Amino acid sequence: MTTMESLIGLVNRIQRACTVLGDYGGDDNNTFSSLWEALPSVAVVGGQSSGKSSVLESIVGRDFLPRGSGIVTRRPLVLQLHKLETGSQEYAEFLHLPRRKFTDFSLVRQEIQDETDRVTGKTKQISPIPIHLSIYSPNVVNLTLIDLPGLTKVAIEGQPESIVQEIEAMVRSYVEKPNCIILAISPANQDIATSDAIKLSREVDATGERTFGVLTKLDLMDKGTNALDVLEGRSYHLQHPWVGIVNRSQADINRNVDMIVARRKEREYFASSSDYGYLANKMGSEYLAKLLSQHLESVIRARIPSITSLINKSIEELESEMDHLGRPIGLDAGAQLYTILELCRAFERIFKEHLDGGRPGGDRIYHVFDNQLPAALRKLPFDRHLSLQNVRKVVSEADGYQPHLIAPEQGYRRLIEGALGYFGGPAEASVDAVNFVLKELVRKSIAETQELKRFPTFQAELAAAANEALERFREESKKTNLRLVDMESSYLTVDFFRRLPQEVEKSGTPAPSNIDRYAEGHFRRIASNVSSYIGLVADTLRITIPKAVVYCQVRQAKQSLLNHFYTQIGKKEGKQLSQMLDEDPALMERRQQCAKRLELYKAARDEIDSVSWVR
Repeated sequence: MTTMESLIGLVNRIQRACTVLGDYGGDDNNTFSSLWEALPSVAVVGGQSSGKSSVLESIVGRDFLPRGSGIVTRRPLVLQLHKLETGSQEYAEFLHLPRRKFTDFSLVRQEIQDETDRVTGKTKQISPIPIHLSIYSPNVVNLTLIDLPGLTKVAIEGQPESIVQEIEAMVRSYVEKPNCIILAISPANQDIATSDAIKLSREVDATGERTFGVLTKLDLMDKGTNALDVLEGRSYHLQHPWVGIVNRSQADINRNVDMIVARRKEREYFASSSDYGYLANKMGSEYLAKLLSQHLESVIRARIPSITSLINKSIEELESEMDHLGRPIGLDAGAQLYTILELCRAFERIFKEHLDGGRPGGDRIYHVFDNQLPAALRKLPFDRHLSLQNVRKVVSEADGYQPHLIAPEQGYRRLIEGALGYFGGPAEASVDAVNFVLKELVRKSIAETQELKRFPTFQAELAAAANEALERFREESKKTNLRLVDMESSYLTVDFFRRLPQEVEKSGTPAPSNIDRYAEGHFRRIASNVSSYIGLVADTLRITIPKAVVYCQVRQAKQSLLNHFYTQIGKKEGKQLSQMLDEDPALMERRQQCAKRLELYKAARDEIDSVSWVR
């Protein structure tokens, strides 16, 4: 295979692969879809009945396109020609019918018609959705040709009035692209000034650098006339030479004359023509195919740097996305267990970052200790508990039938123990508030662990295991904090009680009578003393409760959040592990598509490197 055939064949393969992978015309990723647009292709443009179909069939060497009157081509046909070794069997493949080879080209014609009808219905409507057809033959050159609906000036019966504008807009969407080579088909038996194809190509390619003029139906011109003014570029000049074509006659078509025979007749026509004989070696469908192929090679060579740059950019983006999506998982239990442990470690790393301040959220725990706990302690109903009426009631009940002698110790104890019981509420509330924060951080950490996104089932199991562990830590923390409160109740500070009789002795005032002992000032003094002691305990608990909460919940969450989960994972069998790593089908499909694209682009880059600069 020549360097030219290698280059053009490479472009064909990339274009087909882009099409198979959904990059052609895609709008989900501009880099991917633009790769197709960066590759040169040939758009066949002409008015209705200008001979477009016959030109395409002459280039292919096969009779495979639908025929008829009016608009026959109602959807773009992206035709990719792949040259095979001499003696190989010809066949065709449609993108929408993968792995089915057509060796009977009459069935290809029927499938084009049927596939058109499936989208447009059996009407004269058109659709911009292309049909993709690949033909493999030893009788073709490597080319990508796009057959477009024929330009028209008037809507026929069954068509909307807008059909003229719709067809032109569709054709323009292809030929306006700077990498599109325009094959402008014009019939020789009509004035070139009225050619729809030339008119449109002049508008989108004013310099004529991208336009190849093709003159059909030379054998149908009036006797005594010829098209030399056009073919020699005097009537309308293009940068590239005009090529004359002689198509099969309707009689030949009706008799199913073989295209190979038709090509021979075409060569004989030009060789024996008194008008075109001197141009015979630059006329005909075979010469046109070679001319286009040679031009494609030069265009491809000029575009290789930009194509390579685009491919490299696509490879970088795909590799980044593959890293984001995660690599495929091994099928054996060991590989699956390793994947699970790696996922858990990734989650734990992010969870610890939240707690330690690397990510937001851990500061909410400090907010519980610095704001919520002190506020809850201030709101405790000590004023009501130490009201004069309640103090009198508690002290009197504690004395029983025997009034206290010096200080009402039992009354003090009951008042203090009753007040200390209120501290259980803020202690439990602190435990629950921190538990809520930790659960929120688990949820956020799971959401922020990119590796977990592909495993929704495992996400749910991980969340359940983490929350279950947090509940265990919460229960242990609650017990510990309530023990702190109980400790304060079980042993009161002795110095507090010793201070009371000393004050009496220092004052030198004799002990008051029983009547004075139950005076209002006495109970106020008791309430004040108890309040001071409760304040001392509150200050202590304001320090010890956060310590206990952090030790029982936060520290445990950092050190052993998933320990129980790890134990359970180690007991699971391969099938159970596989079920846990059940991926989102859409994500699996996306990874598969990315892997295929990555393989395509790397192969394309390697092929370009191997053939691009070989002369």
